Amino acid sequence: PAKGFSLSFQLSTRGYLSIWPASGQLILMNHTPCCTPEDRQLSNTQAPLTIPKPLYLEQLESYLKKELQTLDLTEKSSQELKLQPYREIFEFFINDFKTYKPLLLAVKNEYEATLAHQTKTIRALEPLKTMVTTVSEAYTQQIVALQEKEKDEINMLKQEKQHLLKCLDNMKEENAFLRTQVEHLKASLAKEYTHNLKESKARKRLLAKLNDAYGEQLDATRHQVQDIKGEDKVEFTLALKVAQRDLTNAQMKLNAMIADYRDVVPRSDFESLEQKYSDLLQEMNTLQKDFDQLHKEQEALLETHRETTEERDMLSTELQRARHNCTPRPDWAKCSEVIHGGAAQWDHLAKGKTSNQLVDVLLEEIATAELRERDVFPGQGTDEQVPVYLRHKGDVKNKHLTKKDVVTLLKDVWNEKIALDEQTGKQSHLPEFFLSYLQKKYGETDAIEWSYNLYENMRFCRSNHILSLFYDVLTGKVGEEEYHSQNQLLSNLQKQLIACDSSDSRVLTQEQFRQEATTLRETFPLKRRQSIQELLDASSYQLDSTGDLVDYISLFEEDDEGNTEPFVVRLRSQYIREKQEYLQQLKNELGDVAEVKADDLKIAFCAINPDVDGQTLDTYIGLAYQLLRQQPEQELVPMETVLEKLLTGDIRQAG
Repeated sequence: PAKGFSLSFQLSTRGYLSIWPASGQLILMNHTPCCTPEDRQLSNTQAPLTIPKPLYLEQLESYLKKELQTLDLTEKSSQELKLQPYREIFEFFINDFKTYKPLLLAVKNEYEATLAHQTKTIRALEPLKTMVTTVSEAYTQQIVALQEKEKDEINMLKQEKQHLLKCLDNMKEENAFLRTQVEHLKASLAKEYTHNLKESKARKRLLAKLNDAYGEQLDATRHQVQDIKGEDKVEFTLALKVAQRDLTNAQMKLNAMIADYRDVVPRSDFESLEQKYSDLLQEMNTLQKDFDQLHKEQEALLETHRETTEERDMLSTELQRARHNCTPRPDWAKCSEVIHGGAAQWDHLAKGKTSNQLVDVLLEEIATAELRERDVFPGQGTDEQVPVYLRHKGDVKNKHLTKKDVVTLLKDVWNEKIALDEQTGKQSHLPEFFLSYLQKKYGETDAIEWSYNLYENMRFCRSNHILSLFYDVLTGKVGEEEYHSQNQLLSNLQKQLIACDSSDSRVLTQEQFRQEATTLRETFPLKRRQSIQELLDASSYQLDSTGDLVDYISLFEEDDEGNTEPFVVRLRSQYIREKQEYLQQLKNELGDVAEVKADDLKIAFCAINPDVDGQTLDTYIGLAYQLLRQQPEQELVPMETVLEKLLTGDIRQAG
């Protein structure tokens, strides 16, 4: 502090600089540069301890105050107008102090250049601000529209739910009414049974009385015969003739009745036969239903047998090929020595993996470790064959992105591209859009750096579905339709499961969960029973601790790194496997030919899939021939080329 005070005092005495309003220090004014130290010391002792503000300072402050009062600070550029009086005051100060003028002028010029640069930057950013505002409003409108659309759909579903509940109530009332009728009929039947039982007993009593009367009549006749034994034999002869004549008449009447009622059966026999016929008819209907059910089951078993036979043949072929190409099984435990994380990490990665999958995991771990150690990526040049998003000379800095960062950014790229395609009405090319997205988000300079970092992470992380699928679409290995098709497939299945949940509770009971196989067969009618069972096995682990409920929404969830549940992984793997099997059937149908025409390809598609429609068939043919020829059906294309192009599209069994 003493040294600082001394320097300030020397500048004040030599350069006419005042240190006002510092207290406790001597202020020297109007000294000539040639005065001696003794004179300065004498003057210091004679100067008062406090003096008024310097006149020049008061003049500058008065001028500044007057200029500021004349300005209109309500205008948009009021800050620039307010700066002008200060600039003039500073220029006066520079001009009056000749000794410090070069330094002060350099300071002023540097500030002026910085202000000009900042103003230019602000003006350049104003259009971006307007564009951001416009885009924000557009997306806000889209969000509101989607909310309205979902609101209408929710209301429709609620109305449908109310209608179904009303139908359920009506059916319950009808069931109660039918039960009442059944009870009434049971009571009537019991009453009729009691009445018939009483009549049967009365008939038995009447027959007993008739038998008694007949016995009494025989006894009386016997007594009469004994009484008339002594009567005249002539009377007996006449009586015998009359009896014979009556017997002849009775016999004639009996014969006539037998002839007339030959085809008539007793009512009791008729009713007995009718009841027996009714029972036999009911039994026949039951047996017919059982036969129809057994016939359906036989057809299902025959279909299952056919699928099993095909799968057995395919597995047998794969087994023969594997036996031909097999090598001694490696000791995978050795991989834990080179994997980051040791044996625990390797056990976690290798759990449930085949040898082929373990090779992919090992390569990915090695490549990821190498990627973490690299600081730069070599540029691939600016040739035409280099993709547009990788055209750069020189090294590119490695940003060491995490898998979470890459997944988040790629999801945003898909969302932006889908929104742009819906807005323009046509599908944009992913490589060009990918580069334009990065340029818009990070600027022209950093876009290539981000592009290389994302590309290298996608190239090495093949086990992650989001990264691998984006890489395949970006490099042209598969078409963009496969991404949209898989998302639509998952969306349709999720809607089917939500429809099964009448209580909107996000969970299904065990009974509803057992019926999930029916839902899967309705959503995927062409899947084999084994594939359906694989999906059920993959989803069964979601049962809660009580084993009564399953959270079906969690089957479709994924973490921050894009890792999905086993159910979705199995569904996507089946999608790829079914497409490969479909193309293998197409290849077998075409036979061992080196080249194929479009007409032959159409015939082969119709042979293996008769239910395919014309529009889908034209799409497949256009994909195979890339729509580059005016008459593709007259051109021959190599078989391998056709299969490779079909493999890039959304090819699947129709029906």
